[in-house]
Amino acid sequence: QVQLLESGGGLVQPGGSLRLSCAATGTIFRVNAMGWYRQAPGKQRELVARITRDGMTTYADSVKGRFTISRDNAKNTVYLQMISLKPEDTAVYYCNALVLGATSWGQGTQVTVSS
Repeated sequence: QVQLLESGGGLVQPGGSLRLSCAATGTIFRVNAMGWYRQAPGKQRELVARITRDGMTTYADSVKGRFTISRDNAKNTVYLQMISLKPEDTAVYYCNALVLGATSWGQGTQVTVSS
């Protein structure tokens, strides 16, 4: 019913910045909370940030002060602005959304932080 498409990933040097976007498409009546998760090879998937429809945000301790999540409800899009990137941020970043009481996931976008 709902498809999520992430974009904005890439290769950056430590200290660099990236801005991820995730657009929800398909038959959408209402998009509630949206968030970003990430998973590095061999590691568990973890919550990076999430945002409610009203704009209340939550961040993982590891990204506080460096990442900013925002959303455009009219466009059903969520963003993740990442600055001061570290090699430890390297992972596949997945968009998540709660729509009609069900959770939807994107296919992920690769973020690589390396010299």
